[in-house]
Amino acid sequence: MLRSELINKIIQRKEKLNITIENIAKLSNLGIRTVNRFFAGEDVKLSTIEYITNLLGVDFAGNETVPLKKLRQNRAKEKAIFMASLVQSTSALEMQGLEKNSLEKMIHKFEKEFLTGSYKDRLWIA
Repeated sequence: MLRSELINKIIQRKEKLNITIENIAKLSNLGIRTVNRFFAGEDVKLSTIEYITNLLGVDFAGNETVPLKKLRQNRAKEKAIFMASLVQSTSALEMQGLEKNSLEKMIHKFEKEFLTGSYKDRLWIA
């Protein structure tokens, strides 16, 4: 497969997920200039391609390794756990930490909001 073909497949995947280059850079722990160089077809390290393809759920040939729905669910869960941890940390400071059941309900609620609610367009914002 040619590099340009891989880049085109990754661009299509990026658009399906509605994720910006800036957020690809943040979420894959790469510099924005590095990600821009990749999308411009310039030479980048193999690890750069690996980070980007792993984030977007594709392999080095641009084939889907993680379905879009599952990728979104994973990201929503990740963000929900992060949000709940902020609440839990704040509550713990006030000596009112949440019980496990309450915490799980909160995570589920946040997750649902990221997938179907008003925050679904912000799912990939780092």
